[in-house]
Formats: sequence, C-alpha cells, structure tokens
Amino acid sequence: MSTFFEELMESVGQMDEILRGEREPSREFHVDALQVKAIRKATGLSQVKFAAMIDVQLGTLRNWEQGRRQPTGPAKALLKAIHNDPVHVLNALSV
Repeated sequence: MSTFFEELMESVGQMDEILRGEREPSREFHVDALQVKAIRKATGLSQVKFAAMIDVQLGTLRNWEQGRRQPTGPAKALLKAIHNDPVHVLNALSV
C-alpha cells in the first residue's frame, strides 16, 4: 500500500511541476473540432441528442464542432471517456 501511495504522491508532484511550467507533460489528449464531431458521429446521435446526453447546451456543442471553442475540464474528460469506451460511457449516461 505504501508503494502505491508513494507513486501517487510522485505523480502529484509531477503534475504540480507541469502546472508551473517546469516539466513537459508525458502525454496530452487534445480535442479539436474534427474530433468532437467524429466522437459524436461515432455514437450515432444527432447534435441535439448528444448535447442532451452530455448535458451541454446545443450551441456549445456546435461551437466545439465548428472550432469556435474548445471543450475544457469535465467536458473534455467526458469526451475522452466517450472516445475510449463509447458503449459503457453512453450506457452510464443514459441511466
């Protein structure tokens, strides 16, 4: 258990260094307009239904898909989860 905690604390320290600009992230997940649209289309949902499913305004989703805005924070994480495991994430969201 202590090894897990030590690894976790090391990760937290590295995250802090990344946020301060002292270290480059080892990997990043960028969501651009084409990816948002592709993620939605892969679900088979319309813009209206997808926006409702992920609980964002339709205009927000359209802005993402047209490249006027970028999803951030929880929305970006949710899109990443849908991209990686659409069946289970969409199933969880439809409850």
